[in-house]
Amino acid sequence: MTDNTASRSEMGFLERRRIEANIIAPIFEVMKRELGLDRASEIIREAISIDARKSGAQFAQREPQGPSLQAFIGIQELWKRGDALITQTIEESETVFAFDVTSCAYSRMYREMGLSEIGGLLSCVRDAEFIAGYDPTITMTRTQTLMNGATHCDFRYTVKSGTTPEDK
Repeated sequence: MTDNTASRSEMGFLERRRIEANIIAPIFEVMKRELGLDRASEIIREAISIDARKSGAQFAQREPQGPSLQAFIGIQELWKRGDALITQTIEESETVFAFDVTSCAYSRMYREMGLSEIGGLLSCVRDAEFIAGYDPTITMTRTQTLMNGATHCDFRYTVKSGTTPEDK
């Protein structure tokens, strides 16, 4: 988002996820009891995926020049607000944005709330879905997360070949 005033006025995502988790947790427990862990998890994953794609599309609509990798890099502050994420940039160019998350308050928050079981569903699932809704010409790969016990999360965003303005 290029409008700095608008981005500063928005609630940080860490606080949003806390509010959502407080609502979703009891629903998940009932679904788990009635449908079993696997089916309850599938439902939560599907619902979160739909919401994340919708959110990505909404962010894309706010971009005056349209969504792009560079614009996406510019909105990272929302996820980081209040030191929610500590990141280390590996590569940043017109076609690649690679970084590692070395500290994640989202993961800590879910553990403190007793929601480790679904923390990945509530937050980590969103990442690839958000970028798909934001700009389908950008792909995201990640092989590990702090939420699942790794030493860091490895985010790698790449603009698909043939989709940069120079390629068109």
